[in-house]
Amino acid sequence: MDWAFVLVIILSVFLALFLLLGIILVILLIRVTLQIKSVTESAQRTADTIEQTVTGASRFVSPAILFGTLYSKAKSFKRKK
Repeated sequence: MDWAFVLVIILSVFLALFLLLGIILVILLIRVTLQIKSVTESAQRTADTIEQTVTGASRFVSPAILFGTLYSKAKSFKRKK
């Protein structure tokens, strides 16, 4: 056997090994990407829920604060008279 054939065989083995490793890494990358996508969707749902809760709470809190302020002003106005 000539040295050129030995070198071709060695290079072919390494090429096949790197091709196999590349395929495995692409599969793992796809899995990680899908997991990241599910985590971001979950975080988005949580943020939307919190936003809806805060919006709903602000509808009740704002009139209560306004009423409390007006009540305290009216109370202090009655004391001055």
